[in-house]
Amino acid sequence: MAEQTTQIRNFSIIAHIDHGKSTLADRLLQATNAVSAREAREQILDSMDLERERGITIKASAVTVAHRHKMGARTDDLEIDFEASVDENGQHKSVKGAAEDHGELFMLNFIDTPGHVDFNYEVSRALKACEGAILVVDSTQGVQAQTVVNAYLAVNENLMIVPVINKIDLPGARSDDVAMEIEQVLGFKAEECILVSAKTGQGIKELLATICEKFPPPRKQVMTQTRALIFDAVYDDYRGVIVYVRMFDGQLKVGDRIKMMGTGRTFNITEIGKNTPKPVRVQSIGPGETGFVVAAIRTLKDVRVGDTITLDLDPAIEALTGYKPPIQMVFCDFYPATTTEESKGGGNDFEELREAMAKLSLNDSSFTFAPVHSDALGFGFRCGFLGLLHMDIIQERLEREGGVEIVQTAPTVSYQVLVRGSIDQIMRHKAEKSGMAGLAPTVVAEPGQKVPGGGRGGDETIKDHHTLIEVHNPADLPDGSYVEDIREPIARVDIILPKEYIGDIMKLCMDRRGTYKSQQFVSDTRDMLNFEIPLAEIIYDFYDKLKGITSGYGTMDYEVIGYHADDLVKMDILVNGDAVEALSIIVHRDKAEQRGRILVRKLKEQIPRHQFEIPVQAAIGGKIVARETIKSFRKDVTAKCYGGDISRKRKLLEKQKEGKKRMKSIGSVEIPQGAFMAVLDQSE
Repeated sequence: MAEQTTQIRNFSIIAHIDHGKSTLADRLLQATNAVSAREAREQILDSMDLERERGITIKASAVTVAHRHKMGARTDDLEIDFEASVDENGQHKSVKGAAEDHGELFMLNFIDTPGHVDFNYEVSRALKACEGAILVVDSTQGVQAQTVVNAYLAVNENLMIVPVINKIDLPGARSDDVAMEIEQVLGFKAEECILVSAKTGQGIKELLATICEKFPPPRKQVMTQTRALIFDAVYDDYRGVIVYVRMFDGQLKVGDRIKMMGTGRTFNITEIGKNTPKPVRVQSIGPGETGFVVAAIRTLKDVRVGDTITLDLDPAIEALTGYKPPIQMVFCDFYPATTTEESKGGGNDFEELREAMAKLSLNDSSFTFAPVHSDALGFGFRCGFLGLLHMDIIQERLEREGGVEIVQTAPTVSYQVLVRGSIDQIMRHKAEKSGMAGLAPTVVAEPGQKVPGGGRGGDETIKDHHTLIEVHNPADLPDGSYVEDIREPIARVDIILPKEYIGDIMKLCMDRRGTYKSQQFVSDTRDMLNFEIPLAEIIYDFYDKLKGITSGYGTMDYEVIGYHADDLVKMDILVNGDAVEALSIIVHRDKAEQRGRILVRKLKEQIPRHQFEIPVQAAIGGKIVARETIKSFRKDVTAKCYGGDISRKRKLLEKQKEGKKRMKSIGSVEIPQGAFMAVLDQSE
């Protein structure tokens, strides 16, 4: 297999969202005759219904195609022009002369990646398995925020980057201007950009020739032992865990006994295949190739994305460099919805949710989950996500693929809290106060340890008798008597927008407690603004507001750079006098009263009326800062009195009043799902 590696090219297609990555992947598949005209459809590699419905790529998809290229040629012959339709076994047959007349055979392994900032981890994982990247830029939109981020991800991996300007067939295309933007912002020469229309196929011949000429072959083997990197995995009910791998050293064959270097478990390979894009079985895969491996792996925890596969009989000594674990930015609780009529025997719902999450976490390792308990909602899971869209997609996938119904609490960001005393003291105090200690918080730093400042401050050493902990949920915040300060995550936000909207966007950022950093020239009509804004202020509706103000032309990217202490307080929501932990939020003291008033007003609309009056209050500590009252239903008990003394009516009204009072003291308030999501909306 070693001599074949010069004819292998591994690359990813990266771009900002909606710049035409999936369409370009479709056109490459058709041009290389990987799919017939009958099988061709839009978004071929987007296999999930959810991806097709929303028109976005959620999962990176790897595919292998065969292409012939004459070294030194500027354009290539397309397989679709000289080959018959590919057969069921993935075999190609030339109908116009000998296949060798059209050049050497190249194996192209490419990955179509997501474009949204929330799925950045998918992009970084895909780039780890490649030697090159096609950077797609929309000729009508130009360089946008995620274009810049993805380009730097590829640069950090030392990949060869080929800039491609797509959608040149559109009437509003600005190919020359966009090429100059690419040179100005990213540093690639404008004349090196390849002009392509993925929709019509224009420029595809030149692109395929450039891929074969410019992208380097896979690196040479550094050891004789087998090493393969797991870059993805999926669970199949019949075949167990299917593992997607990129070979770096040695080869894998059907029948080999493999060993997972991270977990130490061993399995026998029963099937090896490649997606072309249809799954095609092969007997072996060698250095530089990608494929999937089936080895009757039944237990989900036996496979970890980023682990190294080697042979059990001749194992490698050193594992491949895996993936840096993702940092979750948004946290919320998922609880099984057991109140619906469809859910029978609700006790099993928690286990069904656990099983669905375990299967999904195998396919998407960037979200985390841990068991949690709430007085109002019972047993559930505290989940961590990369962003709000990621959270929304995970919830929908759990409900569709796992067949579970979910109640979701309002998402929050993680906070760092500097507390006086030790964790043991705090847990003891909590147990004495509430009768239940719960899970111990994560310790970030202990006395004497240094904490990187990031955000708006320098490095800091934790003082004696103090501990820095991480809190993912306002309900887990320690008692106020122990809290020295609360630190919120600060994000560096890059916004690319038309120049006429700069004033409005600056005002939006300042209203969200942002700090202006810099302004950078992009082109004659667009600039890039750099702000530092608390993450809690941007994860909810900041992006929607940005799109609205800029008429859809503004784009943004953010990266958390550290934590900064501010005047933050925990605001509890009391419903009928009882605090509802799931509705608690952490807010800045200056905005607490305004936010509290908006929140209780929204909850008044969401919580249905009951037979008794329900006060809804926002409180900071023992101080009530806002209140609304949900009026009770009232039966006309005096309807049967057609006359007589007023005392008869008064007697009936007093009796009703006593009943309402008793009902209020023992009645429970049912809080609907919409009430938990009302916490999200910060608008009036």
